[in-house]
Amino acid sequence: MQPLYQIARPGWLFRYTVWLMKPLLVFAIAAAAQAQVQRKDPALDKLVSPTAKVEKLAGGFAFTEGPVWTRDGAVLFSDIPNNAIQRWSRDGKVTLFRKPSGYDGNDAPAGSYIGSNGLTLDKQGRVIICEHGNGRVTRLEKDGKLTVLAAKYQGKRLNSPNDAVYHSSGALYFTDPPYGFAKQDDDPKKELKFNGVYRLTSAGSLELLHQDMTRPNGLAFSPDEKALYVANSDDKRKNWMRFDVQADGKLANGRVFFDVTKETVDGLPDGLKVDKQGNVYATGPGGVWVFSPAGKHLGTIVAPEVPANVGWGGADGRTLYLTAKTGLYRISTLIGGALP
Repeated sequence: MQPLYQIARPGWLFRYTVWLMKPLLVFAIAAAAQAQVQRKDPALDKLVSPTAKVEKLAGGFAFTEGPVWTRDGAVLFSDIPNNAIQRWSRDGKVTLFRKPSGYDGNDAPAGSYIGSNGLTLDKQGRVIICEHGNGRVTRLEKDGKLTVLAAKYQGKRLNSPNDAVYHSSGALYFTDPPYGFAKQDDDPKKELKFNGVYRLTSAGSLELLHQDMTRPNGLAFSPDEKALYVANSDDKRKNWMRFDVQADGKLANGRVFFDVTKETVDGLPDGLKVDKQGNVYATGPGGVWVFSPAGKHLGTIVAPEVPANVGWGGADGRTLYLTAKTGLYRISTLIGGALP
């Protein structure tokens, strides 16, 4: 019997190779089509270049959240079900930064969201951790020790702090939905009957600012700190709220900034950031929704996976890092935002 290369014409071999590769080619084209900037208003071109691409940096995680750019030029991010904080460095390496990150017990059901979620830095560059499973907000000291900043409100355990942001006064604002509980609002371990937005003052006093949102999640201040945006990650009430920040730091005049309840694509309002001009970059159905300060939807950044949170990074703060389900991604922007 003659060898295959002697009886197969080159054209036949080429067609056979193409046939074998076709599924991979289709997958690659589909993935490329998903990673793009969808413009709804020409104003978006001044914020994100029409040719900007979403770049994947790392993958293989369970569910990523809370990206924060550190002073040494790395990105820390949470892998919630794996109860870990990972570190991505500029050389492309990913190393384990901390484990456990949000729950010290060993009785959590497999796949439960008990690890850390939102991360930020204080003025000294120390990492602030929202711990789901432990129901607290902590600070990682330079020597590796952990300081508990908030764990109870009026003697009752917090739910599962989700995201946090500092005010220039030194106060830490954070949200507290029930995602760390197996049965969420119906879990017997849940001590508070509401899901709040809090302020931890620089003096260490914990104040409840708002308790009427069903699933308060990501939050960010406007550049002048006169407004606070808060995402509501409720499938029945998908919206972003905007609050006025009063002179005493409390919130007033809460109103819907943008509502996407009718959207049917995958994703809920989740993490968000604001650029130096006051434009809002908010993860939501299908990608990162970009809004003007007036609440006009300018466009959407679409990644291969639906993002859950975003964070500014890079030396100039113009790189937007995305944590999206199993991966870490980034895209270059033209304006950027303040680094923590």
